[in-house]
Amino acid sequence: MKILLPPSETKRPGGSGGPLRLESLALPALTPQRAELIDALVALCADESEARRVLKLSERQAGEVERNRMLRAAPTMAAIDRYTGVLYDALDAASLDRQARHWLGEHVLIHSAPFGPIGALDEIPVYRLAAGTSLPGIRALRRHWAQATSEALTAAGFVLDLRSESYVALGPVAGVVPSTYVRVVTDEGRALNHFNKRGKGALVRALATTRPRARSAGALLRWAEQNGIRMRESADAGVLELVVGD
Repeated sequence: MKILLPPSETKRPGGSGGPLRLESLALPALTPQRAELIDALVALCADESEARRVLKLSERQAGEVERNRMLRAAPTMAAIDRYTGVLYDALDAASLDRQARHWLGEHVLIHSAPFGPIGALDEIPVYRLAAGTSLPGIRALRRHWAQATSEALTAAGFVLDLRSESYVALGPVAGVVPSTYVRVVTDEGRALNHFNKRGKGALVRALATTRPRARSAGALLRWAEQNGIRMRESADAGVLELVVGD
């Protein structure tokens, strides 16, 4: 099983790892796309005012431009620790034991805009780039990533897709790959926003601590029932609903 997570706009600064090594990231077939996009982002950020315009940053956020400019030389840390925010706070990977973190490394991919899907323990620097940004000299990110990412995911086995729609567009799971998309809802079936992220983070934490061998949606539903997690099939094909309180 591979679990696809969205990234977060907020990130923990610093890191003790060495500079970014694209060849060490998960799904190495994406290295050419990663290199091309990072080169374009670094080049853009050589001009602070133009970078702020393209990235939609205020003067107060000028430090984000400098971080992008230093992408290839900046210190790194594991992606699962780099990202913060509601989902990643609920997952709280730093408090997990070694076995659970190893499981995250084997099973979780975080779909970033500059690097594509990366392993949870892949080491990355701080960056600023959203899924909807158009970089000079690069095709729209959807066109840049979608086909290559879909092809790279074909060997993933069963995929549990927890991404937001904007990141699904950057790499749809091919129809030949067994997969299910997770939607977070209330008992009445109403979709949620804040609780959406928190529910997904808690779900991944529960998976990491119990480490099931789920290779299908049915197996995942059985695991959820055994662990007191409320999941059910949706009326929409290929979708499971994670039921949480609002």
